[in-house]
Amino acid sequence: MYLMTCLRLYYEFFKAGLFAVGGGLATLPFLSAMSTSTGWFTQQQLADMVAISESTPGPIGINMATYVGYTTAGIPGSLIATLGLITPSIIIIIIVAAILNRFKDSRLVQDIFFGLRPASVGLITAALVSIVTMSIVTVGKVSFADGIDLVVNFKALILAAVVFVVSNKVKWHPAFFLLFSAVVGIIFKFAGA
Repeated sequence: MYLMTCLRLYYEFFKAGLFAVGGGLATLPFLSAMSTSTGWFTQQQLADMVAISESTPGPIGINMATYVGYTTAGIPGSLIATLGLITPSIIIIIIVAAILNRFKDSRLVQDIFFGLRPASVGLITAALVSIVTMSIVTVGKVSFADGIDLVVNFKALILAAVVFVVSNKVKWHPAFFLLFSAVVGIIFKFAGA
């Protein structure tokens, strides 16, 4: 019975991964149908899963597959459901990579990548500016007489600078820096700083 549940988890999430084109939210209709056909979770639990998946790191579809797999068949179920969801993407990426590899010397493919690289840098830079603004700089009210009132959170700026410098000097896992920063944040909160 347990083995059949695990196989069904893989099959159901493989279908979702194969046909849910457009990102994690595209898996919702598949999950809704899965709720009805399997009874693994209710529609209310599906709404809770969306909230949890949106508020945790990682792609929503993978988070939801992991959640359903875990609640249905424990840790092995979470691994199986997640693997089922990502298997179609892996297969498709391998096929695309093989095709691109055949045409890598094509002038058209080179021109496409020439345009994509700077666009990627621009998008990443825009995200960086947005994160810096949210984390370190607060823009106050703007008036023509007084100019723009910028408030810099110097503690956040110093912490960001320390993490930047140290992470470039030592090659520790990024999770260490996140944990370190979380502890510093707790210390600042308790110290009233």
